[in-house]
Amino acid sequence: MEKKVFEALNGASSFLTACGREGFAAEILLRHILGGISRTEMLLKMNDVLKPDEEKRFDDAVQKHADGIPVQYITGEESFYGRSFKVNKEVLIPRPETEELVQQTLSRIEKRFSDKKLIKAVDVGTGSGAISVTLALENKRLDVYTVDIASESIEVAKENAKRLGAKVTFIHGDLLQPFIQAGEKVDVVISNPPYIPDKDIMELETIVKDQEPYRALSGGEDGFVFYRRFMEELPLVLKGEAIVGFEVGDGQAQTVAKMLKDTFAEAKVTIEKDINGKERMVFAEIGF
Repeated sequence: MEKKVFEALNGASSFLTACGREGFAAEILLRHILGGISRTEMLLKMNDVLKPDEEKRFDDAVQKHADGIPVQYITGEESFYGRSFKVNKEVLIPRPETEELVQQTLSRIEKRFSDKKLIKAVDVGTGSGAISVTLALENKRLDVYTVDIASESIEVAKENAKRLGAKVTFIHGDLLQPFIQAGEKVDVVISNPPYIPDKDIMELETIVKDQEPYRALSGGEDGFVFYRRFMEELPLVLKGEAIVGFEVGDGQAQTVAKMLKDTFAEAKVTIEKDINGKERMVFAEIGF
């Protein structure tokens, strides 16, 4: 039996809700199946009849999401800072709080480096390239580098940089080691490192813990393993005047702020809240 768009959408939304998923995901999936159309375009098509292949692909996509596959891995994309980024199972799905980390970092760069013509910035933990590509596109004075230990993630990020027209240098390596070994100094380090304690990963929703890459989630036994390493490596790569920006997990901000203050005694260390009022970002402004 032929289905109209609104019938398929309502049925899928109810089905997903009954499966414990967000009903709104049905709209995202349907718009994707219909060629990546906008919400307005979809509303204008509500009384159109779905083609048999569209209906089948939509049903298959809805079932995949019901089975626990994130919508973004089904559609192959996620929006970040107003741009569409390609994503797959090799990368963490970009999240709104990371947009805030980027915005806060850009704001500090404008304030602290207003007269500097070229600013060397490093994003540690490439993932989809959301941070590095956005930095490069939002501030043309930034000479952006990004590092990841997983070559699979770098390939995804390279595709995003090329597609969006961003000039980013990609490095396959472990945290800041490539810069330490090369004796290079940088102005900005920004990172959304893995910060979830290993014992808490099993408590995450299955749609996260069973689908997104473990290496992008695990912050070691207590969640702070990468921050500790940063405290050892940052002093070896930062210039006299520098900015450091971290995303952190719930309840971690005070500890990471203390780590930065202990490492850079004269730095201005600040904790910022996200749009939900949670302390999710820590910054250090050094030498200003």
